[in-house]
Amino acid sequence: MIRRRILITGASAGLGAGMARVFAAKGRDLALCARRLDRLEQLKAELTADYPDLNIAVAPLDVNDHDQVPRVFAELAVQLGGIDRVLVNAGVGEGAALGSGGMQANKRVLRTNLVAALVQIETALEMFSGAGSGHLVLISSVASAKGIPGSWAAYSASKAGLRSLGESLRAEHADGPINVSVIHAGYIESEMTAHIKRPMFMRDNQTGAGALVDAIEREPGRAVAPWWPWAPMIQLLRMVPASRMKPAS
Repeated sequence: MIRRRILITGASAGLGAGMARVFAAKGRDLALCARRLDRLEQLKAELTADYPDLNIAVAPLDVNDHDQVPRVFAELAVQLGGIDRVLVNAGVGEGAALGSGGMQANKRVLRTNLVAALVQIETALEMFSGAGSGHLVLISSVASAKGIPGSWAAYSASKAGLRSLGESLRAEHADGPINVSVIHAGYIESEMTAHIKRPMFMRDNQTGAGALVDAIEREPGRAVAPWWPWAPMIQLLRMVPASRMKPAS
């Protein structure tokens, strides 16, 4: 099944913008939302110039404004004539070691990556239930595979929580007509990964976004993208004793 009308949150930069470009190249209509409307407008102008036949709608959205989420999703659905797939992608990567005085940053990570994701999930499922079908995609991370000490502790916990929500939903909707996919993104060039000091196996945004879209299009229950080296590495991470994990700075 080809999902022609795709909504992406956090679409103004990074993985969201990268995936929007790949989907546009495939001829998909797009509903793009994020906090930074100016960047969304720039992306819309770029994609409209390259693909003038596409319907591309943009709207400002702060996913932490929970009342805003259903309103913006509904407005974008009207502009596209419906939504077939929702990518819960908006997120932040800041954080601090637990107990180091960075509680506010860690709260922002959990609030944005998990609580706000729950609001998007609830909204998308209601939309799909009314339409009779849909594909819900949760963009998690390879960091969800194991708790990471140091500054990534809250981030890895937030993405593990998102993974758990996806697993619950896959079981609940195993017989359709709503499909649920959890995609574990590896290290891909973006604003969120710019602070990584030793970006081992980092993929450029275009390559990484292409791998994510290829995985999403298959509509798996769970996938790792890019597959190499991250799928094998997740298995290795799960076997590493917690005492051997090095704190992330």
